[in-house]
Amino acid sequence: MPHAAVVGLGRSGIAAARLLNKQGWMVELSDRASSDNLQTLAASLQPEGITVKLGHSLSLDSPHPPDLIVVSPGVPWDLPIFLEARQRGIDTIGEMELAWRNLQNCPWVGITGTNGKTTTTALIAAMFQAGHLNAPSCGNIGYAACELALSGQTYDWVIAEISSYQIESSRELAPQIGLWTTFTPDHLNRHYTLDNYYQIKAALLQRSQCQIFNGDDPYLRNLGLNVWPDALWTTVKGKDHLVASEERSVYLQDDWIFALGQKIAPIHELKMFGEHNKQNVLMAVGAACVAGIAPDAIAHTIATFSGVPHRLEFICTYQGIDFINDSKATNYDAAEVGLNAMPAPVILIAGGEPKQGDDTAWLVSIHEKAAAVLLIGEASPHFAQRLKAVGYTHYEQVETMERAVRRSVELAQSHKVSTVLLSPACASFDQYQSFEHRGEHFRQLCLNQAG
Repeated sequence: MPHAAVVGLGRSGIAAARLLNKQGWMVELSDRASSDNLQTLAASLQPEGITVKLGHSLSLDSPHPPDLIVVSPGVPWDLPIFLEARQRGIDTIGEMELAWRNLQNCPWVGITGTNGKTTTTALIAAMFQAGHLNAPSCGNIGYAACELALSGQTYDWVIAEISSYQIESSRELAPQIGLWTTFTPDHLNRHYTLDNYYQIKAALLQRSQCQIFNGDDPYLRNLGLNVWPDALWTTVKGKDHLVASEERSVYLQDDWIFALGQKIAPIHELKMFGEHNKQNVLMAVGAACVAGIAPDAIAHTIATFSGVPHRLEFICTYQGIDFINDSKATNYDAAEVGLNAMPAPVILIAGGEPKQGDDTAWLVSIHEKAAAVLLIGEASPHFAQRLKAVGYTHYEQVETMERAVRRSVELAQSHKVSTVLLSPACASFDQYQSFEHRGEHFRQLCLNQAG
């Protein structure tokens, strides 16, 4: 019986382990952590015949090393144990690659980029489903990719949000349609250099049969047709700003969306905040048109799609104050976009586990948009220092989300502000399990406040 080692007891790791177990592999699932939550998960998997080892790191020293190693997205791909495994010829892949091996009989749409992936993925899935296709979303949204393979269903399309972590551990994953939403520095603590980060994402697009790029992203636009001569390009800035010909473009002109030379739908019915979401819509329209989705299905989706959880998500109104959850803004660029999408002024809640990146534009937006900033988490002292350095003094270090929500109401009332925005510009792992966990806590606190 072949032996597989799955590293990481998250949703992806569990799905990969179950899929391999179903296919007759002897599966060992391991995780270096051993929290109560993981112990509960481990106990639920044992009856399925999956060996689970907590507080354990993979070793290749046993007489019978694994024939296959599957690495979860959150586990660094360049750990010495994985480098050694690859040198020894042990098949070492990510969970997304395992799903691809099992689902490549149907076409994929692969969406990558620094920001905008989740909304674009959700829009594409909604458009394909409005076109009466069985097209579930997976990856960082919806299902783990291996959960789709495990279901045994036949799909018309797989719509996959694919992060750089998932691309670097996928050798063969080759979508029918590949989209690149934005490109700014992120995850450099894992990828080290901007060029390395770029090359990882570029690998997915190079393997994609059709490529769609955001023509308003400065980095991608600068590469343009010189690097990606056959790609489709989008712009919200009108016909005069096209990168490619009209037949190879998706763009806004006079409140209408045009795609591949065809008039598709009006944009004014879109319910989401911000110019960036218009760009996300154009990316999705490009994918839908390439796949042959009818314009009326695309138009219906645009008119009815209200956004995704944790990305500029409206929570409630309390005493005339709107509470907006942008917990998915885990870096400076995403937080700047979120802040700029809001009508000024706002009370901003920011902070968490700090990330590397250029905060210059974000700080400018705070000056322009924020009546006050409430700082939480590990990043709080650093953010306070940065705000003070640029002459912004209306900040408070409140440490926790509970204090931030409570204080935000007081500040909104005193400043006569009608919007409280959680847009952290940070990862969540100092205080939460994930950005979703953080956003759910914010939602619950807001709803409790509203009574």
